[in-house]
Amino acid sequence: MRIAPPVQLSEEDRSQLQALARARSLSARAVERAQIVLLAAMGKQDLEIAEELSVTPRTAARWRVRYLKAGIDGLKKDAPRPGRTPIFTPEKIRMVVEKTTQEKPPDATHWSTRSMARAMSMSEATVRRIWHKHGLKPHVVKTFKLSNDPQFIERLEDIVGLYLNPPEHALVLSIDEKSQIQALDRTQPGLPMKKGRGETRTHDYKRHGTTTLFAALNVADGKIIGTCMDRHRHQEWLKFLRRIDEQTPADKQLHLIADNYATHKHPRVQSWLKRHPRFHMHFTPTSASWLNMVERFFRDLTDKCIRRGVFHSVKELVTTIMVSVEQHNNEPKPFIWTAKASDILEKVKRGRAALNKRPSV
Repeated sequence: MRIAPPVQLSEEDRSQLQALARARSLSARAVERAQIVLLAAMGKQDLEIAEELSVTPRTAARWRVRYLKAGIDGLKKDAPRPGRTPIFTPEKIRMVVEKTTQEKPPDATHWSTRSMARAMSMSEATVRRIWHKHGLKPHVVKTFKLSNDPQFIERLEDIVGLYLNPPEHALVLSIDEKSQIQALDRTQPGLPMKKGRGETRTHDYKRHGTTTLFAALNVADGKIIGTCMDRHRHQEWLKFLRRIDEQTPADKQLHLIADNYATHKHPRVQSWLKRHPRFHMHFTPTSASWLNMVERFFRDLTDKCIRRGVFHSVKELVTTIMVSVEQHNNEPKPFIWTAKASDILEKVKRGRAALNKRPSV
């Protein structure tokens, strides 16, 4: 008959095992393992231990050997298991990734888990796990455009320099207009939100006209100089510049960051700027409106006040916008620019390299 290896306990191990065997806050498995080792140390064989503790002889033998190899620490957790043998080989997974990133289904613009599962003869859940592991989201698309402005680098460094190192005794203002803001009214009253159901509103709407918000964001303190006008021609732009001139300290130089909209460079605007030398214009590169920090304020305004708003007239829309601007100025919070010009240029360089690698369509 095969004899199990004997177990010799030190006084310290015996004391710890006895404490584990009596413990009431531990799991039943931990108590059982301590009891197995204590009985083995008394000279009992695995069959005897199994009969006394109502376990299988294999269990008794396993934890006897585990203690002899790893001590008490070996009893505290199970040994690592290899897990189930993968159904799909690494080559099959690689094919799913390549098909997702390099091909399109014949009847759609992008793959879904179901269409990929049919194409690769696997379950939808398997496709989902592979995509999650490799960070693939075929249903998500983001917009971008690389600027082709020949002065991109110079303008980028100029504007980022104003954000990160603004000149002394001067104000840096990020200015722009948010045009064609619609006063949209719903054809029927919506239902309010309640437990278990979100707010509802009709899919169709009535148009009551539009307005244009002219805004100048003080980069230093986050305050907004704003006004709404019916149109956004060079005449309205000049009115806004005069408002900025009135509402800023006369002894401060003004550095204005604006995009390349034609009205910003109208001859009459340029003539006015020459007569007001404290105004210094800094234009963003073409197709790079993300460099204009006031766009961040416009986004918040749209999300919080406009997109889900119901307006019965343009006057009501304008009132809502100006109240929002006033509340913002009561507790202004500046947007902090952190990206360096060199970091942005490196991203642009990688973007151009990726575009150049793609085959022409």
